[in-house]
Parts: sequence; structure tokens; C-alpha cells
Amino acid sequence: MKRIGVLTSGGDAPGMNAAIRAVVRKAIYEGLEVVGIFHGYQGLIEGNMELLTLGSVGDIIQRGGTKLFSARSLEFRTEEGQQKAIEQLKANGIDGLVVIGGDGSYRGSMTLTKNGFPCVGIPGTIDNDIPGTDYTLGFDTALNTVIECIDKIRDTATSHDRTFIIEVMGRDAGDLALWAGLAGGAETIIIPEVEFDMEEIVEKLKSGTARGKKHSIIIVAEGVMSGSEFASHLMKHANIDTRVSVLGHIQRGGSPTGRDRVLASLFGARAVEVLLAGHGGRAVGIQNHQVVDYDMNEAFEKGEDFDLLMYQLSKELSI
Repeated sequence: MKRIGVLTSGGDAPGMNAAIRAVVRKAIYEGLEVVGIFHGYQGLIEGNMELLTLGSVGDIIQRGGTKLFSARSLEFRTEEGQQKAIEQLKANGIDGLVVIGGDGSYRGSMTLTKNGFPCVGIPGTIDNDIPGTDYTLGFDTALNTVIECIDKIRDTATSHDRTFIIEVMGRDAGDLALWAGLAGGAETIIIPEVEFDMEEIVEKLKSGTARGKKHSIIIVAEGVMSGSEFASHLMKHANIDTRVSVLGHIQRGGSPTGRDRVLASLFGARAVEVLLAGHGGRAVGIQNHQVVDYDMNEAFEKGEDFDLLMYQLSKELSI
């Protein structure tokens, strides 16, 4: 193997730039060339790429977003598009590919591997929903962003004796909502993995008011419903007036935390090592504080584990 490619795909996440940097510098250290592919799989199909040097990835470890940009590609989902991508890889002398992204990006890399082109995935998504790794790049940064917003919203909620509903990202996974809700002291956390009981929520709100509580914070994961929808249900159910804050894409931005920078560096280096060992169809991650690589197909077949004990603890501490 003499030349590898690297791309970012799907939603951006803090730490992607740090991972790109690690891939490039580790590969160059090992005597490889690295080609950066712009705009994800669509850029790969179009041949939008350039050779990266040590200087190309200088001063990006602290930057959010992705230097290589990202895009979703409907064309890549077709056999014709996949064949174009493989032809571009071969034409540019690329022997292996590092894909940084979420589950959709991973499935694309598995398709390329099945077609004889070795790919390794690095989990880059704030949703923390990739099977096989305890944490994904961007999750810690997004978590801290949400916690900071909760703290600020709590100040105004207290000042006005109000219940605030905060809608957070996470798609179909509740990790971001659960962790942020627990760390931010939310009274109620609504996540896709557990069915909520509106009667129980109303009772908790009324009980808090009865003992003199000045505010309440409800965290709603977007995978359940929007914050506005939940506010409407609450109003119909108990005539409780609320204010809704949708944090939106602010959760994806910002300089990555130290934890995300370190994980990105570890993941990027391991991905290069896996390709050098001649393996494809694998992903890197962290399990029990150890950096690992594992078979993508097996991980997705097994699925993701959800921490029900943490959810139960959040309920016990919010009485």
C-alpha cells in the first residue's frame, strides 16, 4: 500500500479535523501518500480530491467542522455511482480509504469493501449511535455545548417560574439527550429508547410546584418528536404553559474538547495501521478505555446497547 484516501461524510462533528490530521500525519510517518477527498462520496464520484501534505493539516486540530467538507450523495446509493467511485479511486492510485462519519457513511464504506476496495471507518457523529464503540467523535463536544445551554436556560426559567422544553439532536438515539439531561439536572428526559408516560410527567411537574420549585427543565430528543409538538401535548394534557428552545445545529459546531481531540488522534492513527495490515471492512473505536478495531458488519448486526441504568438513575435523581 502506497497511497490512501480520506473523506468525511454525513453530518459534521467536532473532532473530524483532528481525525483528518491524524490520518495524514500517521500515514506520512509510515511512508504513505494521502489524498483528501472533498464533499464525501459525491466528491469521490466526481474526482474532487488533492494530495495532502503535513502543511495541509496544520492548525486544524482545534477547528470544528471538516476541512474536507461533507455532502450527502444519492448517486452513491446506486450501483452505477459506486462503480464510478471505485474507478476514481483506482485512477488516482488510491489503495485504501479512511471514511470519517456516521452509520450512513459506514454503510457506504462496507459497500466499497464488498466490491474489493478496502475501507476503514472512524466514528464521527454527535449522536453517539455507532455500534462497537463506547463513544463517537463529536459526542463529548456536543454534550458540553448542550449542558452550557441548559445552564443558561435554567437561569431564565428560574427568573420567570417557567417550564422550559429543550429539543436536542441525536436522530434516533437518545444518548445526547440522556447524558445532557443527567449532567444538567433536567427534571424529565424524553428519549426514543424508552416510552414516556405523560401522566407521570405532569404529576412530577405538579409535585415540584407544590413544594415551591421555581422552574422545570424537560429535555426532548428529536427522534421522539419536536419540542413544539411535545409542548402542545403537555398543554392539551394539563394546560401547562411552557417555552421551547430548539438548540439545532449549534450542537454540531465549536472547537472540539480535549477528549474529542485525543480520541480523533487515536482513531486516525489506528485506521492507518489497519489499512497497512491489509484489512478492510473494519471500524475503529474505543471499548473499555482501549482503542480497538472490529468488523463493521458484525457490529451492525449486533446493534447498539443502550444504558437503561443511566436512564433509571436520571429519574431517581430528578424526584
